[in-house]
Amino acid sequence: MVYGAFFDTVFRRMDPENAHHRAFRAIRAARPLTPLAFRVPDRPVEVMGVRFPHRFGLAAGFDKDARGVVPLLNLGFGHVEIGTVTARPQPGNERPRLFRLVDDRAIVNRMGFNNDGAAEVASRLHRLRGTKAGRRAVIGVNIGKTKVVPAERAVDDYAESARLLAPFADYLVVNVSSPNTPGLRDLQSVDSLRPILTAVHEIADRVGGGVPLVVKIAPDLADDDVDAVADLALELELDGITAANTTVARPQSLRTSRAEIDRIGAGGLSGPILADRATEMLSRLRARVGDRLALIAVGGVSTPDDVRARIAAGADLVQAYTAFAYEGPAWPSRMARAAL
Repeated sequence: MVYGAFFDTVFRRMDPENAHHRAFRAIRAARPLTPLAFRVPDRPVEVMGVRFPHRFGLAAGFDKDARGVVPLLNLGFGHVEIGTVTARPQPGNERPRLFRLVDDRAIVNRMGFNNDGAAEVASRLHRLRGTKAGRRAVIGVNIGKTKVVPAERAVDDYAESARLLAPFADYLVVNVSSPNTPGLRDLQSVDSLRPILTAVHEIADRVGGGVPLVVKIAPDLADDDVDAVADLALELELDGITAANTTVARPQSLRTSRAEIDRIGAGGLSGPILADRATEMLSRLRARVGDRLALIAVGGVSTPDDVRARIAAGADLVQAYTAFAYEGPAWPSRMARAAL
């Protein structure tokens, strides 16, 4: 309640991207205090051969550059997925590029994979892994295509990121589902996806010592395409699938006015509006792959009941991000307890 009042009076009036940076700085500064305030009992679970303290984690997008992994874990997340990281550093799209739909507890972003690049992030992870807390941390690394790299060179671009980052990842995610890099979602087609996953898989095995490999897909995929990606993941012996990323749809059920939605414009929509489609995809994937792949559920996860529903629908791990921006620092530990 205290955070809600503070959000309504301060953060709601602040530019969303500036608010994110200020909140993240505060989380990092509070690192010595947060383990005591937000401690969550461990209930270890093994997924993809990795020991997770519990099933609930932070989705990619919040900590793009691995600047606050341990402070975020101290809030109660069982794992943190950093990124999306690209082979080359890039500034992302022009601002403004992050927008709140407060009445829907939703966010629209067109960040465009702004990040420090794989070499710098790898260096940061190398230093982190040299610390006691860093060695204990469960870290997923989400990689995407550099914007200026043409689609015909996407394989090499993903491979370069994997080569640099796989040695420091507990699992690696190939992101082909953000709507904010031109042409990226076209790579979800099986013909385009196969060579990318094949190349990254080989590097994950050779350089990363067999680090698990996951592919992240969009909620806007048709059901037949979801099935095709699942079949490809089985064929290539991947370790998992994450469903689902943000959507380019703007459902009529949104409470935010159409005028405001039109003013905001393009970008990926996240928040509770995604819950039904993301859960539907999860159930479909579990029926398709059985127990042969791990499934990471994300999209519209806001409440403890959402965590329990995704686990019941077949999720091995559950992630969230958007609700964190609205609910504040006590929210991760509440959500984590639902996953115990």
